[in-house]
Amino acid sequence: MTRDSGDAWVEGPGGIRRWGVYGAAGVLVFDPARGVLLQHRAEWSHFGGTWALPGGARHQGESAVDGGLREAAEEAAVPRDGVRLRSAIVVDLGFWTYTTVIVDVVRPFEAVVADPESIELRWVAVDDVEGLPLHPSFEEAWPTLRALLGEHTTLVVDAANVVGSRPNGWWKDRAGATSALLTRIEDAAAGGFDLGDGVIRWPRVVVVVEGQASSVAETWAGDEAREALLPAVEVRVAERDGDQAVVDVVGELLASGDADADADADADADAGAAAGAGAGTSVVTVVTADRELVERVEMLGATTLGPGSFLQLLDPAGA
Repeated sequence: MTRDSGDAWVEGPGGIRRWGVYGAAGVLVFDPARGVLLQHRAEWSHFGGTWALPGGARHQGESAVDGGLREAAEEAAVPRDGVRLRSAIVVDLGFWTYTTVIVDVVRPFEAVVADPESIELRWVAVDDVEGLPLHPSFEEAWPTLRALLGEHTTLVVDAANVVGSRPNGWWKDRAGATSALLTRIEDAAAGGFDLGDGVIRWPRVVVVVEGQASSVAETWAGDEAREALLPAVEVRVAERDGDQAVVDVVGELLASGDADADADADADADAGAAAGAGAGTSVVTVVTADRELVERVEMLGATTLGPGSFLQLLDPAGA
């Protein structure tokens, strides 16, 4: 056992025991063509013979995402550069936490039984999961996880409104202030966003720019070293009216039924149906304080978030 390994039991109130001194994490890998990747647990393991997710104990100082992906790679050969973060949910018992990280396959791969903890690895259609003998904790969590699998989240940011919400001299250099906002969004997006329901999400982010700030679209390339694991931050230029551009983006996303997919990706409806997931539900949140714009996008079915709350998400300590 390595020095910083958490591979040991930890005991809580009433003698309850859980595996992982520093908590544990598992990865729900979803492929629209094949379903979810499940692990048939070795008979000698805890609740052996049941089906659950690849995962295990986190190391000291290791994030839940890093720990879950490391375990998934060790147990099932899940490649870090072959998946993209979607969401994560935490079960917190006070003395111990378990985090389920949901990822989408962006580069197909073959799962391989890579250690003795698995009897078998299998891609299972979403509709067929409940028919298997599941690990009790996974069985309890599955309804929530299944609902998250069908949710595709996008943040649409009204850049002019957010930049203009703070009297910090932005009017002297609108393009520079907008570029700085984009960098803050990208930095914060690496850790995901909690939009108020306790679920961490890595949404698609579309930033709408207008006027003098439109020049950032020509120079913004984002962080070239950014992992494929993380969704990109996109920039859309308003040809005329910024509010109308936001409305158009929202309408496009909600009509597509797949707000989390890459802008140039073609949804494979037949494969999605075979995997039991369908097209899913688009959840679009618009960041703006413009009252008229709020009314327009909410009529379309989007939710809204004020600039102050959004900036708090980007920088909880400094907002």
